[in-house]
Amino acid sequence: MLTMTEAQIIVLISADAEWRAVRELFAEAVCDHSPYGEFFQATLGSESYLFFQGGWGKIAAAASTQYALDRWQPKALINLGTCGGFLGETERGEIILAEKTIVYDIIEQMGDLAAHIAHYTTELDLSWLGEPYPLNVRRALLVSGDRDLLAEEVSKLKAHYRAVAGDWESGAIAWVARRNRTPLLILRGVTDLVSEAGGEAYGNPTIFEEACTLIMARLVASLPGWKMQI
Repeated sequence: MLTMTEAQIIVLISADAEWRAVRELFAEAVCDHSPYGEFFQATLGSESYLFFQGGWGKIAAAASTQYALDRWQPKALINLGTCGGFLGETERGEIILAEKTIVYDIIEQMGDLAAHIAHYTTELDLSWLGEPYPLNVRRALLVSGDRDLLAEEVSKLKAHYRAVAGDWESGAIAWVARRNRTPLLILRGVTDLVSEAGGEAYGNPTIFEEACTLIMARLVASLPGWKMQI
């Protein structure tokens, strides 16, 4: 059983494919289990990390984030993962460092939709991250929804939110971390592109899975290089 002092930084992994890619990097690690999946401890450089499987989608992301924060009270939380990018706004393999998250798939027909969207919009304080960063990243906004990006919504998401990429979990993770006043770093790599004509990985998940393996390895390798002023 890992103790609180052994888990100074929690690395939260959401999607199943992302977790499988990370487990392959630490094949000898001994896993324990939470209600949300596996977790294990690893030391990279001089820092101890607890890699925690949070699960996919906003429900699992919010619940597992709160669980991890309550159980270990880490000094920082890191979410490593993937995202779909908008064709013409980003490129495959680009790493997005989230500076703002928006939960865009709220449908409100009784009141003010903008107010409800604003309620689950989170600005991330990144002042605790020292520069230079160990990766070439793009600081940008991520939109989150409990669904893959829909081709018919791409134009609206780009025009209304100035979004360049979207995922399923970052909005929920950011919202919970802010309410717990826990420093949060979200890094998401673009695995595939979506346009008004459709998504290149839709119906062909191999594109996502192969890119996911490469991106997760890059993100994990970068961990010791992040200068955390906390």
